[in-house]
Amino acid sequence: MKSLILGLLLLTALLLTLSNFQHQLALPLWRRAFFTADELDVNQMLFYYSLLPRTLLALLVGAGLGLVGVLFQQILRNPLAEPSTLGVAAGAQLGLTLATLYASSWGETGQQLAALAGAILVGVLVLLVASGRRMSPVTLILAGLMVGLYCAAVKNLLALFHHDQLKSLFIWSSGMLNQNDWSNVSFLWPRMLLALLLVVVMIRPLNLLGLEDSVVRNLGMRLMLVRFTGLMVAVALSAILVSVAGVIGFIGLFAPLMAKLLGARRLGARLALSALIGALLLLLSDQLVIVLARVWLEIPTGAVTALAGAPLMLWLLSRLRHQQLSASDRNPPLRTERALTPLMIAGIFLLLLLMVILALFSGDGLSRWIDTQAVWQFRWPRILAALAAGAMLAASGTLIQRMTGNAMASPEVLGVSAGAACAIVLLMFIVPGDNSAWQFPAGCLGAALTMLLILLLAKRGGLSPTRMLLTGVVLSTVYGTFLTLFLVSGDPRISSVLSWLAGSTYRVSASQAIWTAALALLLLLLTPLMARWLTILPLGSVTAQAVGLPLRRSRMLILLLASAMIAAATLCVGPLSFVGLMAPHLARMAGFQRALPQLLVAILAGAGLMLLADALGRVMIFPYQIPAGLLATFIGAPWFIWLLRRA
Repeated sequence: MKSLILGLLLLTALLLTLSNFQHQLALPLWRRAFFTADELDVNQMLFYYSLLPRTLLALLVGAGLGLVGVLFQQILRNPLAEPSTLGVAAGAQLGLTLATLYASSWGETGQQLAALAGAILVGVLVLLVASGRRMSPVTLILAGLMVGLYCAAVKNLLALFHHDQLKSLFIWSSGMLNQNDWSNVSFLWPRMLLALLLVVVMIRPLNLLGLEDSVVRNLGMRLMLVRFTGLMVAVALSAILVSVAGVIGFIGLFAPLMAKLLGARRLGARLALSALIGALLLLLSDQLVIVLARVWLEIPTGAVTALAGAPLMLWLLSRLRHQQLSASDRNPPLRTERALTPLMIAGIFLLLLLMVILALFSGDGLSRWIDTQAVWQFRWPRILAALAAGAMLAASGTLIQRMTGNAMASPEVLGVSAGAACAIVLLMFIVPGDNSAWQFPAGCLGAALTMLLILLLAKRGGLSPTRMLLTGVVLSTVYGTFLTLFLVSGDPRISSVLSWLAGSTYRVSASQAIWTAALALLLLLLTPLMARWLTILPLGSVTAQAVGLPLRRSRMLILLLASAMIAAATLCVGPLSFVGLMAPHLARMAGFQRALPQLLVAILAGAGLMLLADALGRVMIFPYQIPAGLLATFIGAPWFIWLLRRA
């Protein structure tokens, strides 16, 4: 059965490729056109200079993505790891964005090098941040997420002000292969060969990285050096792939998983089989794009890999054995535990109140003040919305991280906020004109369907935290693909959608702010009722069941409460998942590790962060405004990375 699946994939890709070749050029002319092209024959020119390099590039990029996917998962000991985990894709996008805006004279080669430099610099920065904790897998993933979010925030800010100039960037970032020629193939294959030779040389120490850190050290291997070197090879290869073909997601996650399910257990076999599966998957996806372009229109190949592969992976997740992250890397203590005293609570509330007063009454700068009428007419709705949304995102992030016992879990990973955002954007396409009355039901429906799908798919594994996170990653990929297709469609509403997705609060009405605040108060009051569950669940499933905790019911209720808070915040200010990832860690890094103290401090930190971001975004480049979601990333990511480096 396993060989049949692989054979069927190979046969389908081969037949579709030959069919597209035949449609482009008659079979008798293939032999000559494979080596040169008659300049007087347009079909031969297209065959030799477009179709052939595009096909070879799909095979090379797919194989490379499968290879680096195995490397990341082996080194980080985490089934969620993929090339984008370390922020390589976001760094490449930022490098290309800066080159497009400020160095357009460099040409295509210069832009490719800029993307490569951005990806490598981000990878090196992540490795340097994580070196303070001996390259802990969780620390690496957290640093990669933070640096990637920071790069994406800078890129999105530039896109808000230079949308027309960067429209082609959206197309590139979605993984288009139709703009490549032999130069990209010549650029890629020798570098891939060099990376493959390095991996072969390191195969034995890389194989030992699948063991616990203490076991590896007892064997006499220099763990940090091997992990650093392996990650550098994977990051460099990922950067090269992104610089050539753009961001093609999902294959780096799916190919290693499929290889393991097909029976590959040893690292060498997994590397070879993952590379083969990745090459076939990307080739099949690109050939489907070519067929679709003949009958309808050409869509990004990266979109096809996500949309076509997601259902397969969701099916495979039901057959995946229960997996857990290493116990030593799940939620490592960062500081000595600190008690939350009434004096501390009062001090935090006073600081938050001072921030509210400054945000309400400050003008276009802190040098002057505005009158009360302007405050109540324009300011208070956005301030109230920022406080409520920040608090709900922080609370939901704390619930998810404590429920899974996984420090990298966040509202974004489960895809609930992305589901709500995707439903609202889809509504804009289906219902023209003023559809504001339908946005709330659409957002609720998208969030509810996402949560229901996660619960159904994870139910077979007893609501395993790892399986739920994997399911959320797949759904987030699908939703992100739909949003990317909208952004490359040329719709005139793209600018407003970008602003909302970035976390803008300046369109929040008074009624929407009141509704969001009331709902936030209700949902936040429910969280202390789960204090016992939040204390026991991080200890693991076995311990929770041993003390009589209703595992399924507790996880389901926590997920439902978290998804409700995420959906409400998303409907108000867009999918601001960064606060949900950062605030719980800030509370834990400050020493509040028990459930209720961490939850309360995280809520206040999330509310303060969103309020500060909204106020600064209003005055920094007045009369223009920076969306609060983007500015929250600018404020929080460097501080978070500094704390992570010190820990």
